[in-house]
Amino acid sequence: MKEQGPDKIALIEDEPEMAEGIKYNLELEGYQVRTAGDGEAGMELVLSWEPDLVLLDLMLPKKSGLEVLRDLRKKNIWTPILILTALNREGDIVAGLETGADDYVCKPFSLAELLARVRAVIRRNRHPRGGEQDVMNLGGKAEVDFLRYEIRRGGKRFPLSRFEAEILRYLLARRGEVVSREDLLRDVWGYKILPQTRTVDNHIARIRKKLEEKPDEPYWIQTVHAIGYRFTPAE
Repeated sequence: MKEQGPDKIALIEDEPEMAEGIKYNLELEGYQVRTAGDGEAGMELVLSWEPDLVLLDLMLPKKSGLEVLRDLRKKNIWTPILILTALNREGDIVAGLETGADDYVCKPFSLAELLARVRAVIRRNRHPRGGEQDVMNLGGKAEVDFLRYEIRRGGKRFPLSRFEAEILRYLLARRGEVVSREDLLRDVWGYKILPQTRTVDNHIARIRKKLEEKPDEPYWIQTVHAIGYRFTPAE
């Protein structure tokens, strides 16, 4: 059980001025923050300190942010990770989400946006859903295991990030209903002020690759144009 006290945030960022500014403002919000300036030091910080959240820049010396993310997930460390990346590097965003990041913020970002994302990720991690079905069988074609954070399909196992699992749980609880992107940002991410972001769409794309036999022709998670998504009703 987590000891009482301020939430701990590990900030892995190689630009000293940016790291200092982020650290200062997070501490004003009551968080306990430690920093690392390269990927190797960042790995050591996360492993030794066990933070509640990792803010991870992707462009790092010694070990890239993606390598740090991949190595942490390989060690079965599922601490929420929010990646920081340049606005024009969409490939990095996709790669980060594929590797197990929970969310992302594009540089340059506003302080208000960063703090909102941090609060939402920590709140989501602190209050996981309970008392609901732990394994959902999708007509014998696939299973979603919310305890192990994985999808089982065709004899293979596909790991899920915490947010991917929560999105699936939310959609499954509303099978046949149209769920808007705003619904997901508000109820899964916990945002009170809704940002302009493709976070939802990127996560849905990741889930489809794991859940669907043909991700480009999805059966389970259908897009409802200009609104959001709908999970296929039970047969």
